[in-house]
Amino acid sequence: MSEPASVARDLDLSRFLAALDAVAAVTPDDAEFLYDAGTPHGALRRRNLLRYLGLMAEAGPQILLLGEAPGHRGMTVSGVPFTSVREVHTHPGLISGRLEGDGLELPEHPDAPWEASSRVVWSALTSWRGPLPLLWSVYPNHPFVAGDRRTNRAPRAPEVRAGAPVGLELARAFDVRTIAAVGRKAQGALEAAGIAAPALRHPAQGGAALFTRQLAELNERMLAGTLEATSLPERSG
Repeated sequence: MSEPASVARDLDLSRFLAALDAVAAVTPDDAEFLYDAGTPHGALRRRNLLRYLGLMAEAGPQILLLGEAPGHRGMTVSGVPFTSVREVHTHPGLISGRLEGDGLELPEHPDAPWEASSRVVWSALTSWRGPLPLLWSVYPNHPFVAGDRRTNRAPRAPEVRAGAPVGLELARAFDVRTIAAVGRKAQGALEAAGIAAPALRHPAQGGAALFTRQLAELNERMLAGTLEATSLPERSG
């Protein structure tokens, strides 16, 4: 599949994209594969994702924050992890810091204008020092309550197992030093892969204050050089 040329030239995403596209084949009826280039919204999300990853490659992240799954108000709209319409509109240079903006696209009529978790994450990142952490979800599809795509549900264990290799390939592509789990689903997936990772409270459902504090502590440990490097497992097969 041909991809836009907006990704940093020295970033090889071939294995990541192959793993991501492989998840499409095992998507159940109550989940949505977000990056189908054959649909208008899927193509937009894919362009935004590649644009985001290109900008992050320029920044050189040391940490990957691995969340749970896309929400219908955030990543499902923009294609960018933990990023809703509100973040793109109010902070055009959110990722790069450029006055001209990050070059992200938005649907003409987005299903939702904002997401609480996106607001919390980017609010907490305003005080981050050093390269921004890379963001991703352990299950890259949007899981919803059957019959209503404008809902969210927790990903099931088989879905997490299917999606976890995508995040690991992203970590390999960026050669990040540390993977940190945001929420129990991500933590469990990393433990199942034999990875001991720092764990943060998910910002949803009353977790905003604790997540913000733990993220600041993670940043301090990164700056102090006291974070242990994550050892990724060998690829299966």
